[in-house]
Amino acid sequence: MTRIARETGLGRESLYKSLSNQGNPEFATVLKVLQALGLRLQVVPIT
Repeated sequence: MTRIARETGLGRESLYKSLSNQGNPEFATVLKVLQALGLRLQVVPIT
C-alpha cells in the first residue's frame, strides 16, 4: 500500500479508507490505483 500511495500521490490512510468495505472512492482514485498496479480499465460492449 505504501508503494501504491507513493506512485499515485495519495495518502496511505486515504487509500485504506477509500478501498475499505465502507469506502466510496472517486473514479479518479480508482484509475490511479489501477495505473500503479499496471492495470487499465476497459469498457466493452455486451454482445
